[in-house]
Amino acid sequence: MTKKEKIIAFYYEQKLNTIAISNKLNVSKQYVSKIIKTDIRYKEEKNRRKEINKIEQQNRKVKYNKKRRNEKAANNQQIDAVLEILHRQASAELSGRRTISNRAFRNWNLSIYKFHDRTKEYRLKEEMKDKVSYAVPKKIKWN
Repeated sequence: MTKKEKIIAFYYEQKLNTIAISNKLNVSKQYVSKIIKTDIRYKEEKNRRKEINKIEQQNRKVKYNKKRRNEKAANNQQIDAVLEILHRQASAELSGRRTISNRAFRNWNLSIYKFHDRTKEYRLKEEMKDKVSYAVPKKIKWN
């Protein structure tokens, strides 16, 4: 069997690409391509391989998108679980009595307070002083 016949057999029967054929037979890719293009079946085979690659690419896209959706759903479930725990904790704090302690209020409103190391207390942030009610504690001791 000549090299040309081997190239034709590898390409059309074993469905190898030009790089794989050139590596197997220790010939250049250009030579393999030249031999393949001279065959009458070349255009038909090329179109068939294009269609197969198109279908495979669509399947890879679908698989990738499903994987991403599943990862997002799992992440959302984790976030929902954390929010559920926080909600239960907050409900327990608020249902016990009519008013809540300053510490509980601060835990509920972390973003409006800043901790001062020197005085060991939480103070209302400057930008929040105009935006909150007079009933909101301005300082909360934290010993």
